[in-house]
Amino acid sequence: MAAQTGARSGCSDDTYLVSQSSAAAAAAGNPDPDPDPDPDPDAPAVFLCGQCRRPVGDSLSWAGSDEELSQIMLKRVNENVVVGKEPYVSCTQNEPGCLVVNLTCHGCGSTLGLMYTSTPKEFDFKRSLFCFCVENIESYVLGSADHQMAAVSSEERPVTLEFQDLIEQQMTKIKSLAVTIGQRLLEIEVDLQSKSETNGSCL
Repeated sequence: MAAQTGARSGCSDDTYLVSQSSAAAAAAGNPDPDPDPDPDPDAPAVFLCGQCRRPVGDSLSWAGSDEELSQIMLKRVNENVVVGKEPYVSCTQNEPGCLVVNLTCHGCGSTLGLMYTSTPKEFDFKRSLFCFCVENIESYVLGSADHQMAAVSSEERPVTLEFQDLIEQQMTKIKSLAVTIGQRLLEIEVDLQSKSETNGSCL
C-alpha cells in the first residue's frame, strides 16, 4: 500500500495535519489556564464530522493522504460513517475512470468524502479506503489539555507516520502480552482442574 501511494506524484503518505487550538487561544490573548508545557507530538488524533462533531475515525487507522485532492485516507471507520450504495463516475478531472460512492455522516447526513470502488491502476492504492475531504472534517488530539476541536489544516504542523509505526509496535506488544496472559490463565485452569480431579480420586 505504501509503495503504491508513494508512486503517485502529488500524493503524500507521510502526514496528516492537526491544528493547535490552544496556541490559537494564547495568540488571541486567552491563554490556557492550565497549559501543557510539553504536549505530546505523537498523541493520537480523532477525526470528527465537521457539521455535528460526531467521531468518524482516528489516526490509528491512518492509511495516507492526498494533498492534491485534500484528502486523508483511513483503513477503518466507526458506525457514524454511512457508505453509499450507488456508485457513480468521479467528476474530478484528476481521477478519470474512477467509480466512487459517497461517505456521509449517520448523524447529520452531511457528505464526508468518498470510497473508490473501481479505479484505474494508478489509483489502486485508494480502492476500498475511506477517503475524507479535509474541508468536511475536524479533529482533536487525545491528551490535549482542553480537548478543544481543531480543524484539519494544510498550514499547520505535520505529524509523521513514524507515529503510526510506533503505535503499531505498541499494539503488537499489547496483543502479545494478552496472548501470554491468556495462555498462563489456561495453564492455571488446567492445573487447578488436574489437582481437583486428583483430590477427588483420593477420596
